[in-house]
Amino acid sequence: MAQKSVIPPTPQVSAPTPAPSEGQESYFAPISGSGTRDNTSFAEDRTRARSRSPKSLITSTAQPVSQPKQPSSVPSPPNGAPNGHLSPSSAVSSTSSYWRTISRSPSPLGLIPIHRSFRSFIHRHEIPRKALHLSIGFFTLNLYSRGVSTQSIHPWLLGALIPIASTDYLRHTFPAFNRFYIRVLGALMRESEVEGWNGVIWYLLGAWTVLRFLPKDVGVMSVLLLSWCDTAASTAGRLYGRYTPRIRKGKSLAGSAAAMGVGILTAGLFWGWAVPRYGFDEAFMFHGVLRVPGMMKEMLGWNGDEGTLGGWAALGVVSLWSGIVASASEVVDIFGWDDNLTIPVLSGIGLWGFFKVFC
Repeated sequence: MAQKSVIPPTPQVSAPTPAPSEGQESYFAPISGSGTRDNTSFAEDRTRARSRSPKSLITSTAQPVSQPKQPSSVPSPPNGAPNGHLSPSSAVSSTSSYWRTISRSPSPLGLIPIHRSFRSFIHRHEIPRKALHLSIGFFTLNLYSRGVSTQSIHPWLLGALIPIASTDYLRHTFPAFNRFYIRVLGALMRESEVEGWNGVIWYLLGAWTVLRFLPKDVGVMSVLLLSWCDTAASTAGRLYGRYTPRIRKGKSLAGSAAAMGVGILTAGLFWGWAVPRYGFDEAFMFHGVLRVPGMMKEMLGWNGDEGTLGGWAALGVVSLWSGIVASASEVVDIFGWDDNLTIPVLSGIGLWGFFKVFC
């Protein structure tokens, strides 16, 4: 009888034990050929179950934590810091303008160092600048009282204008000289003049224009309006401008009203006191009498001396017109020109046109 062959049992393979350093969830036993389908389904189910776990979701979506950067040995750009503060080293850079760099400073006091030492006296109220502005008017009135001709004054103004304008050009060309200039004359300057033209240049140019090309009384009056009305408008605007409507940027109703009031008083002082005291001049346009033009008298049906004003009435009308002209010239903006130039020129043109019609 033939002996039947015995089929040996299938050997069982045991999976190796994972090392202690390996995680239990990341370990899978070897998959045999016969159990590939079942084990694959089991692995997919297990992976899906892990993906729904909040802990696994947080772990899989968390971004790596960035380590704080160590400070670099190379300094950052002086003006590129995101905090907006200015690096002291940029203030002494030899490759750029000192004052253009310092203008990025968050300091509310501006660009002129002396303004930080005298905040109220110089920076806010501009007392030295206003004192110089006012003194020009008194100096002009003094020259008039001494009988000095305007034709002998304007050459001196032109002689002062040329070197002052040349100095201003040099300080914009050489930053070191600009720093010295500002350190010496900073009390008389505004922040806009650090990199702009000095207001004295426009002041001299305006005074020279009206004294050179206009009659004596009109030229002198134009300089007085520049000296006193502009100062009054600036002072009243800084003190009370916030409480009144704004006419345009930098100009308020309070400043314009102050300019008009001072203009009326200035005209009354000049034509009502200085001219009678020190005498009229043949070159004057206003001799105390105003007359309505003949064509206008015919349209109104007036005859003879009708339409003629003299004495205090004429002085009152001229004073009122002077105040209006001063206020309007202080407010108007012509191509952004400095008001030290526009105020005397526009005031002189307004007075000259008025006297040309009514005198």
